[in-house]
Amino acid sequence: MQAVEEGAGSAGPVAVYCGSSAGVDPKFAAAAAELGSALAGAGRTLVYGGGDVGLMGIVADAAMDAGGTVIGVIPEHLVRHELAHHRVTSLEVTDSMHERKARMADLATGFVALPGGFGTFEEVLEILTWTQLGLNRHPVILLDVAGFYRRLFDFFDHAVESGLLKERHRAAALRASTVAEVMELLDRDHGEVAPKWVDIDR
Repeated sequence: MQAVEEGAGSAGPVAVYCGSSAGVDPKFAAAAAELGSALAGAGRTLVYGGGDVGLMGIVADAAMDAGGTVIGVIPEHLVRHELAHHRVTSLEVTDSMHERKARMADLATGFVALPGGFGTFEEVLEILTWTQLGLNRHPVILLDVAGFYRRLFDFFDHAVESGLLKERHRAAALRASTVAEVMELLDRDHGEVAPKWVDIDR
């Protein structure tokens, strides 16, 4: 991934990471639908993993139904399993999961994580790592629906207290409790996070 040149605050595409399951709490699906509609209403293109199942399908359907533009990015092996969403504006098929993540990052000017499992965790933590390394300057927001990410934020604090994560990098993980707050954070200029190697302990 190349270091991005466009700053935060522009109404550009937003990558949404989320589960391929809907989860047991109906608030997860409600938040996904609200986020998809809000992105479309703000004129922001939704970039997501290209699936038609779980929260992925819900956020995409909501954005499409609200007249938005949706770009799905999905690896070929998942298309073979008939998980691709063929109603989206554009469906890009990659050769691998690695290419999928890189393509989503290249397209996006903001990142939002809805509730999800291992895949969602891995995607949002990777983009936070790229932020830490100076490769991403766009906002990374975790939508803490019904306290889903509370323990993860507690763990981030524990990593800071343990001397393994700098506070300025911990602060790059933005926390929102509502979709309205997500939209506000996407529009705000958060500035650039100093890269990991600045004032590094030797």
